[in-house]
Amino acid sequence: MEKFGSFYKDQKKTLFTYLMRMTGDYYLASDIMQESFARYLEKYSEKLPNAAILFAIARNALFDHSRIRGRNVQLGEDPVDGSGNPEYGLMVKQEYQHMLAAMQKLTEDERDILALAISEGISYRDIAAIVGISLENVKVKVHRIRLKLKKILHRGDEK
Repeated sequence: MEKFGSFYKDQKKTLFTYLMRMTGDYYLASDIMQESFARYLEKYSEKLPNAAILFAIARNALFDHSRIRGRNVQLGEDPVDGSGNPEYGLMVKQEYQHMLAAMQKLTEDERDILALAISEGISYRDIAAIVGISLENVKVKVHRIRLKLKKILHRGDEK
């Protein structure tokens, strides 16, 4: 159990960030994260910790939720630490919401691959295993998705 506790501490923030990027909903991301760790512990507690398996579990839980609830995901309010400069906190929150809104304009597959790619500690090789495509295909897709997101963000600034 101590091994799992250490794995949980190492992966909690990264997994939550991935789920937050995918859902845009703080509470849903928290729920799916906890469910993913519970499933991982139930099935893989005897094996060496493996982040790729954890992310695959979370991804499947996310897709299960999408099928049940439908595709209408509303951007949630993400708590921002207000202990510093309130103007800075508001600016960070607005930028974060802007980025989440832009990511929601990507297809679900694009959002999934990009969210995995920008998650700390997830290699392109792990992404290829999680998503089920080749390493080379992951590299190409990440590059194209980043360009597409850049265009979406740029168009949003003009309006």
